[in-house]
Amino acid sequence: GPCYCDQECARTLDCCHDYAQTCPAVPCVVSPWSAWSGCAEPCKTTYRIRIRHIVQEPRNGAEPCPALEERAGCVEYWSRQAAECQQSLIPALITTGGFGKGRKKRAAADGNETAGYCVQFQLVSVGPGCLRGQRWHSRLREGHSVCVECQHPALRAPRPHCRGDGAGSRGNQLLHWQAVGNPRCQGTWRRIRQLDTCSCPSVHSFLFI
Repeated sequence: GPCYCDQECARTLDCCHDYAQTCPAVPCVVSPWSAWSGCAEPCKTTYRIRIRHIVQEPRNGAEPCPALEERAGCVEYWSRQAAECQQSLIPALITTGGFGKGRKKRAAADGNETAGYCVQFQLVSVGPGCLRGQRWHSRLREGHSVCVECQHPALRAPRPHCRGDGAGSRGNQLLHWQAVGNPRCQGTWRRIRQLDTCSCPSVHSFLFI
């Protein structure tokens, strides 16, 4: 008799002998990713999303479709009314210094290369979430001195500095930081000094986002 393309037969083990030829697997097809949205909430560390949709559903036992939504950490420094957020509300959002090489190339290509600066901090507390994060999170250890670079696009007009760099803070004031993409990897540090000429060591080098 005719062979029907009902993929349930694979589960019940009663497929036609020529099922694979008559009913080849049709893979899932998804659209390209949309552009990233804005941050979910202003004036706090949160996330942005991008989405895609299913163009063709999988059939005949093909692999299921991949995730249709993706999130990334972000922080927005301006309120919905276009007012600048209070610095005390926002921790410094940092990522690994290795990310800066590609960022500098893109800035140069776009004509946006701006001279930046670095800030040295001493880590006072480091959350336990850093132990289970990415490899660079493990470089954040209590008592260590770290070097964080401020460069484009985190440094751009009208701001003469990167948010969270501790400019204007008192000498022993505890400032908050958070690793991008891992809200459990966060802690406090004290600002030591600003370096107008950056020479951050590769091991303890980070970037403001």
